[in-house]
Amino acid sequence: MGIGFIVSFIVVGIWSIIILGITIPMDKKYVVRENGKINYKKTTIYLRWNVFDTLTLVLAIYTILCVQAVFILLTSSQTIENPYMQFFANQSSAWVIVIVGYLVSRVSITLKSIKAHWGDELDDEQ
Repeated sequence: MGIGFIVSFIVVGIWSIIILGITIPMDKKYVVRENGKINYKKTTIYLRWNVFDTLTLVLAIYTILCVQAVFILLTSSQTIENPYMQFFANQSSAWVIVIVGYLVSRVSITLKSIKAHWGDELDDEQ
């Protein structure tokens, strides 16, 4: 395993610790749970822009920059043997998976929250 992959895994670990350090306190502070389940009617954090959304946007921009670095290295005839190529390729693939996973869960949670807040009103109008 090349040095680029090793450094990339270390960076992913540091980013993951930062993300969990922000997410866990936010979840405990703003998410209302009853009997272990989220009460979407009382939880309003999912209906507004929050810190985690900002962090995800920053990660998306970082991922775009990593992909652009990979393309620049490819156009300069670098191969996967290059440590920078290893680093940027690994960062790009890791954060794309995280961001897409977050997007799917965020859309799901937001739709559940919308239904909990306005579902009865929307059903009555039809």
